[in-house]
Formats: sequence, structure tokens, C-alpha cells
Amino acid sequence: MTFGEQPAYLRVASDLREKIVKGALPPHTRLPSQARIREEYGVSDTVALEARKVLMAEGLVEGRSGSGTYVRARPVPRRIARSGYRPGSGSSPFRQEQSAEGVRGTWESRSEQEEAGPEIAARLGIEPGERVMRTRYVFRDAGEPMMLSTSWEPLAVTGRTPVMLPEEGPLGGCGVVDRMAAIDIVVDNVTEEVGARPGLADELGDLGGVPGHVVMVIARTYYAGGQAVETADVVVPADRYRVAYHLPVR
Repeated sequence: MTFGEQPAYLRVASDLREKIVKGALPPHTRLPSQARIREEYGVSDTVALEARKVLMAEGLVEGRSGSGTYVRARPVPRRIARSGYRPGSGSSPFRQEQSAEGVRGTWESRSEQEEAGPEIAARLGIEPGERVMRTRYVFRDAGEPMMLSTSWEPLAVTGRTPVMLPEEGPLGGCGVVDRMAAIDIVVDNVTEEVGARPGLADELGDLGGVPGHVVMVIARTYYAGGQAVETADVVVPADRYRVAYHLPVR
């Protein structure tokens, strides 16, 4: 094989990737050995090894101790609906959206107070070091982890009120809009910014991913009269889910 300006290991990885995508190397098939790659493509052991590393980082193959490297079964992506708040339901947006999609969604959470770091303080429009309530969630679909979320609420807004803990009290689990309304704060706007990055080790551990997997990160902030009352990072495994938005035309 003649290689152009692109590094040889990327050309080898590209050819192997194409075989995986087109089914010439189906799921659970053993990837050609390092020696076989070296001979077939006329490259060095170093190039063959780096090409395999690229495919592993992309989540296309996985190593099995004492056995070799195998093509991973690629999951069929499922949808996570994002349709915003619908009033009068008495439940959180997650519960509303997953119910609409026919998903049996459950979640677990843990809340604790902390000082806001510079990034979260900027998103909430408060000073770094001010106290916030941080709540971490793991959302599941029929028991399988599907989404993580970490939210922050300024205690200057919710402190010493019945809704200080998002998942406890009379409005526990009802979502930001209903909880804020209970303390006479009217949420009138929400923004979401979607990005992607490699998953962190603890995130992939919770989501059942492997190192190198990409996650989508939705940075969401609720506002009342221009003041942020909650901000959150929602983390979704990009290989298993697609985020679908339902946006009404006004």
C-alpha cells in the first residue's frame, strides 16, 4: 500500500475502520494481529500498534486479556428527548420526556453544599466562593445508566426554604420550575448549550463506557427575570444515545 502525506498509522486505521463499518470485520471478529497488519500494509510494528490504538480510542475495538483485540458490537443509538418544561404535570422534565418516549426512567441523586468555583459562579452570576447546593444524578433506562447530571443552585435563592434540597421535601423531584414557583420565583427562560468531549474516568465508570469514549455535555441554565437560579451539566454517552429536541414554534 502506498501512503501519502497522512501518517501511515492513520491510513492503516482508516482502512481497518472502513472494513469494520462496512461489515468486512463484523462484531466480535478478532482484529488482524500486529504481525498481520505489518505484513499486509508494509508498515513497522510501531505503525501497526499505533493504528490499533486509534481504533481502541474510537471505541471500535476492545482488548481481551490473553486473547487479542476484537471488534466491538456497536449499539443502536436510542433517543433522549429534550422538549423543555410542560406546565401542569407535577413532575420533572426528565420524567415528562421519558414518559412521552415510553422509557421506564428512574434516577438516584445525592445533594451536598459547597462553595461555587469560578466557572459555576460565572454561570450563576454570583461571586466565587458563595454557597451552592450541588446535586449529582444518575439516570437509568430499565436499570441501564443512560445519563448523568450535576446541578448547582445558589443557596442565596433556595437556602432555608422548603425546596433547598431538590429531591426532598413536599416538592422533591418536581423539577426546577415547580420548585421555584413554590417560593414565588417565576422561571421564564432556559438555555442549553451542547458540546462533546472525551468522557472522564468517573463518568465512564458510572455510564459503563471505556476510556476514549466521547460524551455529549449539555450545559443547561434556568433563569428568572434574568437571574440564574439553577445551572447543570448533563452528560450523555454519544455512542448509545442521540439527543432529540422538540421545539415548539411560537
